[in-house]
Amino acid sequence: MVNWLGLLLPFAYLSILVGSLATFSSLYRKRKIAKSASLTPWFPPHLQRNIYLSLLHLEPAGEPGQEKAVAVPESVLKAALIRRAMEDIHRIMQVRSAKQALSSLLQRGSVGDDLWQRFLRAEREMEEELRDVVTEANAFAPNWGQTIFQSANEMAANALLRKRIEEMQAQTTSEKEWWEQRRAAIQSDFMKELDGGAPEVAEKQQQKVSIPGDKVASDEDTVLIEGGGPTAGGKGSAKKRKGKK
Repeated sequence: MVNWLGLLLPFAYLSILVGSLATFSSLYRKRKIAKSASLTPWFPPHLQRNIYLSLLHLEPAGEPGQEKAVAVPESVLKAALIRRAMEDIHRIMQVRSAKQALSSLLQRGSVGDDLWQRFLRAEREMEEELRDVVTEANAFAPNWGQTIFQSANEMAANALLRKRIEEMQAQTTSEKEWWEQRRAAIQSDFMKELDGGAPEVAEKQQQKVSIPGDKVASDEDTVLIEGGGPTAGGKGSAKKRKGKK
């Protein structure tokens, strides 16, 4: 006869083991989901996406005297979708620039696992956001989803360029005032140096004037001495002439 009691014990052991593993895995997944939901989002709320969804699901409310309610124009919805794509491009660039540095810091143990989980969650959300934008663009026009991010990238670069130009123009006034002050300080220092060197220049000029006076006096003396020489020579020659006579 078959010993059912001996077979029942292994089956009971296996069922208990499988049940405990299933319970542990379900509890672990629930705890992990709750922990990931409680983490602080990597990015702030997506304002452009919220605006687009609000405009898309806006129910036109007609006035009592009107027969047809005015809906949101399609051009407004397209502009809102492009603005949403522009914000997505900025966030994608941030994710790509931070991924390599964050992974290296995680390998070194400089950052915790919570920060990495936040980053992975943000990366998954951005992938879903890109797919959603492409789907919405194709709903407006066929194959628009393939070029919407290229147009949004060009618009984002243009907006960044305008922002930098405005910042440079805002700094022009302050830099001009700084250069005016610097030029005034240089001029004042130069004038002080000129005023401080004027007495020395005057003394040098006086010395130059006194030195030629002495030279003139010595020249006059030499002229006087040389003037007496010919007269003495003339007297001696006259005496010699008298002796010969």
